[in-house]
Amino acid sequence: MQTTQYANEIVKELNRSIAAIPEAETDKLVNSILESKKIFVAGAGRSGLMAKAFVMRMMQMGLDAYVVGETVTPNFEKEDILIIGSGSGETKSLLIMAEKAKNIQGTVAAVTIFPESSIGKLSDITVKLPGSPKDKSNSDFTIQPMGALFEQTLLVFFDAVILKMMEKKGMSSTTMFGRHANLE
Repeated sequence: MQTTQYANEIVKELNRSIAAIPEAETDKLVNSILESKKIFVAGAGRSGLMAKAFVMRMMQMGLDAYVVGETVTPNFEKEDILIIGSGSGETKSLLIMAEKAKNIQGTVAAVTIFPESSIGKLSDITVKLPGSPKDKSNSDFTIQPMGALFEQTLLVFFDAVILKMMEKKGMSSTTMFGRHANLE
């Protein structure tokens, strides 16, 4: 197959995946983010990279947003929200974070393929994104390797959440650009 054929199939998969994003849960997440004092986002592997991109955009909006595990990340408090991006919802390090956040009485949100997972059950807000688990032995959902479809959907979902928050706050790309990194 040619590269463009693969790319077109990926776009078709993303269109199917994005069409299944639940609006009510997304709105609940958006409102919780905007009502929180600080926003913490975590993910492992490629999902973690999508989380970092999400935090960057929230920072550019002027929100107090952090990537868990970075050296400049402050403490988590009960007025805060922890958003975890995990396809399986079972990543042990992320589960431990969710448990700690719950013990502090903060809000926990999971963005996952499996709302019934350990992290999903522990969460106050669970957004189910379509995708295929890394072990696709029983799945014809995607041609892509491992968790690629979930990770791509996660990035698009996080960007859509940013757009919804920008709309609610009356912001534009122009207003956000003033917070873009300028030492690069």
